[in-house]
Amino acid sequence: MRATRITSGAAMALGALAAASLAFAPSALAVTPQSATLTADCGSFGGGDATLTATQDGTSATMTLTSSAVTAPIALSEDSIASTLTLVKASGGTTDFTGTKNPAMAAGDPVTVGPLSGTVASGDSLEAFGGSLKMTVFGITITCTATGPQSPGPFVFD
Repeated sequence: MRATRITSGAAMALGALAAASLAFAPSALAVTPQSATLTADCGSFGGGDATLTATQDGTSATMTLTSSAVTAPIALSEDSIASTLTLVKASGGTTDFTGTKNPAMAAGDPVTVGPLSGTVASGDSLEAFGGSLKMTVFGITITCTATGPQSPGPFVFD
C-alpha cells in the first residue's frame, strides 16, 4: 500500500513538472507579417498585383507567390516551374528562396509558385523591392521584379 502511494505521488509530481514546463516553453518562431502584397512587372509576360506568403520554422523559411494578374501562358503540370525568389536584406545582401513547387495550371490560370525554401536568421528583414522572381518553364526564363516596396512592409523573422 505504501509503495502505491509513493508511486502515485511521484507520478503526480512528474505530471505537474511536465505541465509547468509546457507553460514556460518558448513560443514557436514566427515571421511578421505573414503575407504582403506587391506590384510585379514580368515584362512581356504581364504584371500586376501579387501576394507573397511567408512561413518560418527555426532557420528554415518558405515563400509562396500568387498572382491573378500574372497568368500561365500555357498549361503547366504540377511542380514544373523552377523558381528562384531573391529578396533584399535590410542589412545588405540578398536571400534566395528556391524550388520547383507549383500546382497544375491551365493556360490563363493565375500563377502560383511555392512554397519555395530558404534559410533565414533571427532578425532578418526581407523585402521584394530590389529583388526578383525568376521562373524557368520549358527552358524559358521569366523574370519578374517588384515596382515598389511591398505592403505592409518587409518580412521580419524571429
